[in-house]
Amino acid sequence: MGARSGNNYLSSIKKLGAEIWLGGERVKDPTTHPGLANCARSVASLYDMQMERPEAMTFRPEHGGRTGMSFIIPKSADDLVKRSRMMKTWADFSGGMLGRTPDYLNVSLAAMASARGFFAESDPRFGDNIWNYYREARERDWCATHTLVNPRASRAQGWAGQTDADLALKLVEKTNDGIVVNGCRMLATLAPLSEELLVFPSTVLRAEPAAEPFALSFAINCNAKGLKFLCRETFDLGRPHFDHPLASRFEELDAVVVFENVTVPWERVFLCGDVARCNALYAATNAVVHMMHQVVVKNVAKSEFLLGLAARIAEVADAMSLQHVRERMAEMIMTTETMKACLRAAEADATTDKWGAVAPARGPLDTARNLFPRLYPRLVEIIQLNSSSSLMATPSERDFANPAELPDLEKYFASADAAARERVALYRLAWDVACSSFGGRQVLYERFFFGDPVRMAMALVDNTDLKPLVDRVRQFLSRPV
Repeated sequence: MGARSGNNYLSSIKKLGAEIWLGGERVKDPTTHPGLANCARSVASLYDMQMERPEAMTFRPEHGGRTGMSFIIPKSADDLVKRSRMMKTWADFSGGMLGRTPDYLNVSLAAMASARGFFAESDPRFGDNIWNYYREARERDWCATHTLVNPRASRAQGWAGQTDADLALKLVEKTNDGIVVNGCRMLATLAPLSEELLVFPSTVLRAEPAAEPFALSFAINCNAKGLKFLCRETFDLGRPHFDHPLASRFEELDAVVVFENVTVPWERVFLCGDVARCNALYAATNAVVHMMHQVVVKNVAKSEFLLGLAARIAEVADAMSLQHVRERMAEMIMTTETMKACLRAAEADATTDKWGAVAPARGPLDTARNLFPRLYPRLVEIIQLNSSSSLMATPSERDFANPAELPDLEKYFASADAAARERVALYRLAWDVACSSFGGRQVLYERFFFGDPVRMAMALVDNTDLKPLVDRVRQFLSRPV
């Protein structure tokens, strides 16, 4: 089939019948449920772009028709840039507010398929499995999510503590049909609107036999028997776009995933019991680098969106000449340009990896993914500071529809640069970014996008070759003149 339309995606989600629990009730149809339908339509719009702009959004694989550009295994710098532009088009659609668009998993899956030899070293079947799954995912243009983190009853206790081991997802048995797994994974973003669930190793496992049941990598249909998704409360409150312009479009629900003796067919198993390869999976296949590439593209789109919002707020408030407003906006410009520079450097310094795929340079992307969790909360704070009390003086769309209120609204809520309705709509958008439950979730999401910031910083040090710089200092100190 290859690249598909939004209607095809919605029809598939409607028929899937995954076990999704939201607000104490089982969701019968995600495409009509009030907490899910709006985001489902937004994801569908992404797929429609493939139909509307095939040259920019798709490519032709070795056989068959066009398929989504995010599935490409880059073989040249041009391939990488084309993919980057495609991902930017998707990210701009939501202003970067959709963090788990399908391209996030597609680029990592393509990297793993390219590195199928890595999986084959564990078991020849696994190399074939990852390649065949990639081809099937590419041809069906699935919307997939993933789940990484095991539940922890005590953060002071390692994963192998008795309580954690009882809760974590683990291998129960091997059968002729596949592996049986049981337990829980704590987070799967966009899960209620996904067709496929990819399960990868979570944290680094200890190199001991006791860790082997937890060393798993596989794919499963979201409607598999025994698989259920327990969703958090929705932040889409059923209000019109005017009132909640972001939450009413881009509420990608997060869910806890429960596996109750789920059978995973052998052809969908990529690693099982191989602790060393589970620990090395992301780095050895370069999947993490390609995932970072997609994330930094999203960071650029999100930074640009908030900068544009801040600039429009300053225009409407006639505050562009104020020094403190301009100083804060300069901060936002620096964040935006830093993200763009990291992205550009990563693409400019791309190299061909050992598997024959062109991968962006890791250093700039690693820098961006460590910086953005620190910078995004400040972008939001600047929206709050520059908007001030106007964030709370925001009538609803229903108020503007009331003839008794309209004259007062038009008189007292207008500004020199915007009519009342436009001005209020602007500040309602600012509220959704900076003050609403949706906005709060965005801040939390960015803070912990790749996990614990301290662990990420340690990884940045580990992955940076400091020896040439140290040698340069030592040579300087030994110079006679």
